[in-house]
Amino acid sequence: MPETSPLPTATPCPDFRSAHLAVGLNPTRPAFSAFAVDSLGGGKVEDNAVLSLPADPVHVRLEKAGEGLYHYYPLFETSSTAPLWTVECAAKEIVLRSHYAPLPPTPPGLWPDTGFCLTFRQKACHATLLGWMPPGEQKMNVPCVLHLPDRGSLRITGSVPGLQLGYDACRYVQPPLVRYVHMVFPAATAQQPVVEYRLETAVIYPELPGIENDPRFDAFRRNYLNTFQVLPRRQMLGTNASSDICPFTLYMFAEAGANRVKLADGLHTADLVRMTADRYLSGVKGYGQVGYEHATGKYQFADVDPSLILGCGTYIHSTQDWDWARRQYPAVRALCEQMLATDSTGNGLIKYGTTGNYNDRPTTKQRPANWWDDINFGHEDAYANALAYRALVSWGDVAEKLNYADDVAWLRQAAAKLKAAYHADFLNPETGIFAGWKSLDGALHDYWFLFLNSIAIAYGVVDGPLANDIMDRCLKKLDEVGFRNFRLGLPGNLVPIRRGDYILHDDPNENPKIYGVPLREDGTDGFPYYENGSASMRYALFTLKALYRLGRVDDARRILYPMLEGYAAGEYQGFDRNGISNDWRNWEGQACGYEGFAVGNYLPLLAVVDDWKAR
Repeated sequence: MPETSPLPTATPCPDFRSAHLAVGLNPTRPAFSAFAVDSLGGGKVEDNAVLSLPADPVHVRLEKAGEGLYHYYPLFETSSTAPLWTVECAAKEIVLRSHYAPLPPTPPGLWPDTGFCLTFRQKACHATLLGWMPPGEQKMNVPCVLHLPDRGSLRITGSVPGLQLGYDACRYVQPPLVRYVHMVFPAATAQQPVVEYRLETAVIYPELPGIENDPRFDAFRRNYLNTFQVLPRRQMLGTNASSDICPFTLYMFAEAGANRVKLADGLHTADLVRMTADRYLSGVKGYGQVGYEHATGKYQFADVDPSLILGCGTYIHSTQDWDWARRQYPAVRALCEQMLATDSTGNGLIKYGTTGNYNDRPTTKQRPANWWDDINFGHEDAYANALAYRALVSWGDVAEKLNYADDVAWLRQAAAKLKAAYHADFLNPETGIFAGWKSLDGALHDYWFLFLNSIAIAYGVVDGPLANDIMDRCLKKLDEVGFRNFRLGLPGNLVPIRRGDYILHDDPNENPKIYGVPLREDGTDGFPYYENGSASMRYALFTLKALYRLGRVDDARRILYPMLEGYAAGEYQGFDRNGISNDWRNWEGQACGYEGFAVGNYLPLLAVVDDWKAR
């Protein structure tokens, strides 16, 4: 059963409050007891998600020295001595200043008593630090950004070079412990007797002239960074700070990073993508790869290599980082070879090791072919092949820039062959759209996958009149099945997935309304729950991108603008009072997810850039 959700609580009489910040200080240790931010300055600073623990034993005392000015002193020393820590609060910033003083030794580790701590209850706030982390170390280089989803951001800088924050997050805890995100501002040392950290509220988003004057886009400005979370125990981008790393989402992070938004001096969103790509290319495994700690079976997901190739290509094209391209070219070229080598029939389509046949159901021990890991995608997977096409085109352009003429010809020939086979194999004459997969027995499995057909259009697998016809059919089907509340997001599939094409969990009698696992053969009892047709924001970006690409701006806005209302209300993260996550919801708005927060739910915010350009 899901754990009960600790919801945000009201900030109890904060020690400092402005329209941008509310701060409380722990009286027994250098730490925040309350912390809330509204980077837009709207005064939405009532909630408090801080996990505040008393020190044992107590080493310090807190003293107020003026309006917004506080000092921490050694417990039994007078105020005439230099404070261990000084906290200065202003309307838009907090300054933490540490003066070195020798104290009794404390246990080594990430949570030293001498550091200034900030700890969040993660189920109440999925906070993250965004910046560069050295491989293998739970340390975040300064400068960096502290981002609180649906609340805002603070840019963190330091008074001396080389500063690093301690950073940790964990979701696998036993009661009475709770999930947490923890960060430590290290104290001054004998070598560096005074250290200062400055936390300044910031609104960080792609520059779109005039957008700040349209309140409909306030959620975009506040929440753009919701698309990024750095995992401290992996030093990479992932689903959220304590979740998994997933190589099949690198291309999504690269899409978000392509705008190259400045986080701090010398640090941009694209740097987070490069950091993550470097780790994968060095051999780090993630979910969907053989050898990762959460096993998915004996086959690597079919969308892993396409995502890694496309993610690297998108990073290079958006940053023009050709030095990195030259350095990593051999590793990415090897991924292209590995991806194309799965084409066991020679028809141009990449393959997955499972059959995809009806009733050859995936299990928790042998997952299907891609991100949609409860649906029986197998053998020839249309989603993975759409990514593969885009990846081949993107990396072919990189090869051309680097003057690898033979590789250019090879990659472009492979892309053309894949595109031709895609139309021949996946276009379903009965529905007029692309099916989800073609199984080993030759059957097409078509559940009106909106996300898949949208990606095929957005990434150029299909163009012109056929692309418009497919989109016409998808939008008509959306209306026919009665889905009109776009504030919930979009369903991945528009009709129920039949029992033989959905995962078989260990409990054969599991309630279908939990994860959509049907008991009925026609799948209707599992619809629309979780991956079996529930609404989510995760892949809605690609429907929006497809519409903008086709010039169908009004259709795109009819979907996007209600989503922006949901973003403004903070509806896509957190848990209901039964501990069920809002990252998936049925068509009535009932929660049916589990992550609590998933960066993919905020990708549709990228469509605001397309919308603004269409004006």
